[in-house]
Amino acid sequence: MSPLAKLIFSMSLLLGTTITISSNHWMMAWTGLEINTLAIIPLISKSHHPRAIEATIKYFLVQATASTLILFSSMINAQFTGQWDLTQLTHPVSCILLTTAIAMKLGLVPFHFWFPEVLQGSPMTIALLLSTMMKFPPITILFLTAPSLNPTLLTIMAIASTALGGWMGLNQTQIRKILAFSSISHLGWMTLILVYSPKLTLLTFYLYSLMTAAIFLALNTIKTSKLSTTMTSWTKTPTLNASLMLILLSLAGLPPLTGFLPKWLIIQELTKQEMTTTATAITMLSLLSLFFYLRLAYCSTITLPPNITSHMKQWHIDKPATTMIATLTTLSTLLLPMSPMILTTT
Repeated sequence: MSPLAKLIFSMSLLLGTTITISSNHWMMAWTGLEINTLAIIPLISKSHHPRAIEATIKYFLVQATASTLILFSSMINAQFTGQWDLTQLTHPVSCILLTTAIAMKLGLVPFHFWFPEVLQGSPMTIALLLSTMMKFPPITILFLTAPSLNPTLLTIMAIASTALGGWMGLNQTQIRKILAFSSISHLGWMTLILVYSPKLTLLTFYLYSLMTAAIFLALNTIKTSKLSTTMTSWTKTPTLNASLMLILLSLAGLPPLTGFLPKWLIIQELTKQEMTTTATAITMLSLLSLFFYLRLAYCSTITLPPNITSHMKQWHIDKPATTMIATLTTLSTLLLPMSPMILTTT
């Protein structure tokens, strides 16, 4: 793909995201989502590999269906209320259709089926965009319509997403699929707290995007995409692998790393809302995710597996990590002391 084409598609992604997050009218929000979808499709399929083509078709069909549901939801609401404003979604049928559409866009259970396969068929940098930037516009729409949505439906979808994300990630060996199920699990946390504290949902998404970007960029530098090659990658870049272990533990939500902050605040808010049972359930279900994060960290840094491996050790390379990886790694592990300041904003 030529640099000019990449520039056009990248600018289209920025344009579509900007249009959606800054619009008040449903048609403009839908237009931004469609621009995003059409801009990312050539980037997913640029390798011309059969898996990439399959991922492209799956992504297009799911996103087109979700965009149609969003348009249908807004038209029903406009027919009964005369309002095209995003914040004036009041019709019950429209609210259910919108929740379904955004769940498809994000990959929430039960509409999660496309996300791991699409991520597995995409290049590492495009998988990063799909996991972070492409989820920002739908989460913004959820943020704006949060007071109108059904809390019971969102809670059920959130707990199911956390459970399935942790359960399905246990037997995966492909790192991109593991990170896909990790994303589904984290989206459960964001959805659960959406109605009660929308700002906390955005904070969780920002920190999740920060840690996920650091992991994907580190993996792209190491050139590893599955557990069997991760086991021997520590000989190439020992420092970067040690940093990768810290980021994985932060994404798992272990204190005193950055990833502990959003989970701590969400559990605190759920307790204030007298939802102690829900907080306990989602905390216990997150232990499933913790298992495969620890397995990834174990394979990447601590030691070789306790069985004979047929993979040769890699040569040590003096390829320094970029400034962006260093910055993201620092932010992904050391932001917990800023929690008093963050608490004042949420």
